[in-house]
Amino acid sequence: MAGRDELLDSALRAPDALAMFGEASRHLRKLVPYDAAVWRATDPVTGLMTAPIRAENLDDEGCAVYWGCELFTESVNLFRDLARAEVPVAGLRESTGDLPGRSVLYHDFMRPRGLDDELRAVLRIGGRPRGHISLFRSKGRASFGRAEARLVESLVSPLARRLRSYDQPVVEALPERLPGAEHGPGLLLFDARGTLISINDDARQHLEDLPAGPSTDAGLGIKVPAWISSTAAQARAIAQDRGRGTARVRARTRSGRWLVCHASCLRVAGGVLGASAVVIEPAKASEIVPLIVDAYELSERELEITQFIARGLATGEIAKQLFLSPHTVRDHVKAVFEKVGVSSRGELVGRLFTEHYAPVAEQRIVRVTDG
Repeated sequence: MAGRDELLDSALRAPDALAMFGEASRHLRKLVPYDAAVWRATDPVTGLMTAPIRAENLDDEGCAVYWGCELFTESVNLFRDLARAEVPVAGLRESTGDLPGRSVLYHDFMRPRGLDDELRAVLRIGGRPRGHISLFRSKGRASFGRAEARLVESLVSPLARRLRSYDQPVVEALPERLPGAEHGPGLLLFDARGTLISINDDARQHLEDLPAGPSTDAGLGIKVPAWISSTAAQARAIAQDRGRGTARVRARTRSGRWLVCHASCLRVAGGVLGASAVVIEPAKASEIVPLIVDAYELSERELEITQFIARGLATGEIAKQLFLSPHTVRDHVKAVFEKVGVSSRGELVGRLFTEHYAPVAEQRIVRVTDG
């Protein structure tokens, strides 16, 4: 299909995830018309949304409503279910037998905004979610059809693979400490309604380095990114036995550093659920290396060998550890070098296990109000 090929050719050449979302949306709108959309990156381990996010023709205030439905009340086409489904794409009206009233999302989020159908997809590769797409049509338009859903499904793997590739670091000569690296763990407290009630100075500093995008004005002189609020909501959902997994995501800052954001719901006297505490802090190398290794598409065996190389083991020692011949180990090492784009063991360790990465000169989240 010419239009699909043009979309992929343009999107896959984009220099970063946000640009990829923009190019994909520009072309997809011609093939599958829609009135509003959200394109999100997700943490491949937890499946929770993170930066970058591209929102089109939707207001900031609706984000909390949308994720409140997703985490606490909705039962139709949940992203966590689609991530494991045989087909990770579904339309709201088709899934409900053209009875959207069965969906809490339709009642609380879509209908008040004049939206009448949603087509959502999970971008996944290697069994891991890399992103979400939400496409919306306004009342008066036809519902999303099966042919349109199949077209979106055909984009899932190539777009997810490209998203994964953006985790590859660009390692350059850097100062010993990147801007903001001196800040310690930041702490944010959210009440049961998801309202920010307290924040420390370190958290304020980390928030200043986060990309602009969908957020809520929390008072206290700051705006809280939607993905941080949703992480706090995920912690509450888990505490109420309405969610699974962990409330933990990783995100890249505007200066190129990785942060990890994790949340838990506190309890007060009598075991009653209280505030949700969100900690945001610089990510350790151990948090990021799995993402980078996955981005280079290393096999399980290649990962094992890479870890031995990082420990300084020679080829013969690695062969003994893995019960392989030295020749086989050398073949694996050569394959790893080619995938990562290095020519020595020292370069390999520096590329995969360094704690500092070159700043990314880009805005990673953008909101647009136009087709």
